Amino acid sequence: MKRIGYLRWLLLLGLLLGAFAMAAPMTEQQKIDTLIHGVETMQGAQFVRNGSAYDGNAAAAHLREKRRFAGGRIKTAEDFISCCATGSSMSGKPYQIRYTDGKTVDAAVYFRAELKRIEAQGSAASAAPAASPKG
Repeated sequence: MKRIGYLRWLLLLGLLLGAFAMAAPMTEQQKIDTLIHGVETMQGAQFVRNGSAYDGNAAAAHLREKRRFAGGRIKTAEDFISCCATGSSMSGKPYQIRYTDGKTVDAAVYFRAELKRIEAQGSAASAAPAASPKG
């Protein structure tokens, strides 16, 4: 009987820790990873860099490399957008996202909108009340 009680307490503790972990806000590095992953998994859209279009995998690889190269200069997701995701450091040309319908937007606009969405989701999740266990 003691063992069942012990297991119930462990289960309850695990559920509580899981709830706290889910409510924790994303770190800046997690936001950056989410931004890159979003480009990587965009269906049919292309990442346009220096006049050439790339698929999501190539775009993500390029952005990860730029992030790695920037090193400690990138502290926030906004730093990442400004320094790595908006344009070519070699040509000065802005990066763009071309959607399947042909519409093209500057990558800066796309990434800032995505960051706003990510942060809004994070604040909504942390503000949501925890579900009460039924028992």
